[in-house]
Amino acid sequence: MPRDKCAEQLNDFKKQQTAPDNLTTSHGCPLADKLNSLTVGPRGPILLQDIQLLDEMAHFDRERIPERVVHAKGAGAFGYFEVTHDISKYCKAALFSEIGKRTPIAVRYSTVGGESGSTDTARDPRGFAVKFYTEEGNWDLVGNNTPIFFIRDPILFPSFIHTQKRNPATHLKDCDMFWDFISLRPETTHQVSFLFSDRGTPDGYRHMNGYGSRTSKLVNEKGEAVYCKFHYKTDQGIKCLSSKKADELAGSDPDYATRDLYNAISSGDYPSYTMCIQVMTFEEAEKWKFNPFDLTKVWPHGEFPLIPVGRLTFDRNPKNYFAEVEQIAFSSANMVPGIEASPDKMLQGRLFSYNDTHRHRLGANYTQIPVNCPYRARTRNYQRDGPMCVDGNQESAPNYFPNSFSGPQDCRKHTAPKFSVSADVDRYNSADEDNFTQVGIFYRQVLNEAERQRLVENIAGHMVGAQEFIQDRAIKNFTQADPEYGANIRRAIDKIKMSQASSKT
Repeated sequence: MPRDKCAEQLNDFKKQQTAPDNLTTSHGCPLADKLNSLTVGPRGPILLQDIQLLDEMAHFDRERIPERVVHAKGAGAFGYFEVTHDISKYCKAALFSEIGKRTPIAVRYSTVGGESGSTDTARDPRGFAVKFYTEEGNWDLVGNNTPIFFIRDPILFPSFIHTQKRNPATHLKDCDMFWDFISLRPETTHQVSFLFSDRGTPDGYRHMNGYGSRTSKLVNEKGEAVYCKFHYKTDQGIKCLSSKKADELAGSDPDYATRDLYNAISSGDYPSYTMCIQVMTFEEAEKWKFNPFDLTKVWPHGEFPLIPVGRLTFDRNPKNYFAEVEQIAFSSANMVPGIEASPDKMLQGRLFSYNDTHRHRLGANYTQIPVNCPYRARTRNYQRDGPMCVDGNQESAPNYFPNSFSGPQDCRKHTAPKFSVSADVDRYNSADEDNFTQVGIFYRQVLNEAERQRLVENIAGHMVGAQEFIQDRAIKNFTQADPEYGANIRRAIDKIKMSQASSKT
């Protein structure tokens, strides 16, 4: 039986080599013997002067960096973005400047809640983060495979993620934790409905859409600005796994999505996605019937149609997983002229948190790591030193500003357009905004009867392990979205409980 490209990776490497390279220490010294430590006699103790052993062990002791708190399990690829439609009337960013222009890109797909060794087929949102290596610096479009999220205020994010992780006492996933938080925060109902629908378990990373999710701001050459949502539509078509198939793969091939992506690219079946944007003017945002910066809601396509922009194509696998996937670092704060932050609270919270976690995981100079380096732009600033400074540290250039010695100057032509902000400062309660209208539309109009049935069964199968009062509270939320929705979940839970009771007698 022929082996796939993943299984043949080592053989492929061997075919590329004319002869083995000479083995060395980390400082380049040739090694004469890699199999035996330096000892006093054949049975004697090892000598401290065995620098070759010390070099090996010291690096081994440090070869793991802190795991990502979220999105720990991931896969990556590289390719290019090509402009197919002109959007210069909305955005002056250089990467959109002309039809046919190509920009190198990198992507990291991921699951959200699991650890690095968790299964690819878990019922979980999928991260979909893209790094554009533009001539104006790196632009990171960080998002998921859903256009919405569980919460609309970032202050809730740490608690939400804790409920997706492990109970601090048992170190086990805890159904009470999950549904207690979900039922106490009704704004989660929309994303939870997406999560337990068929799209909660995509068939690999190639067969799912991607979304910037949070609202961005685009600015054109005239300084005119609009709000924007980014979408990637898979050109391979949407495909999802049934709950049964996902569970089977979790046992037989927990790296299913990673393997599928690697094999597809290796065989020349390059995944691609069509990028589109939705645009909302400032005037429309002021008058719109709901908060357009609420990440728990979608912008209706009827009022804000998709505008095509270009295509993302991924045609290269990582040369080394750790160097190019584990160390790749995305940040919502990495923007370029023409793309700015909106008032979206979840975006605002991430402008700090992404870079902060990268400094923790990878160090203050993480942007010097090749996969994170803005190599198509010349980085010149007044940041110096710090651990793992591996470039020229800006050599003899002044390290203070302002200065009289030809240090880099600020670029006034890229001054962001002014905008006014005026309101009372307070901690505003957003919990009671309309949490259910769009959920009802999703249940009644987006899903067909078979999909609604699977959604109900998936929720009931997970929620049945939670305590009764938590179930009641969660079902109340689903009922407010659609009475039939909540009633069907209640009936499905009762049916499971009856089946469990009969099996014990």
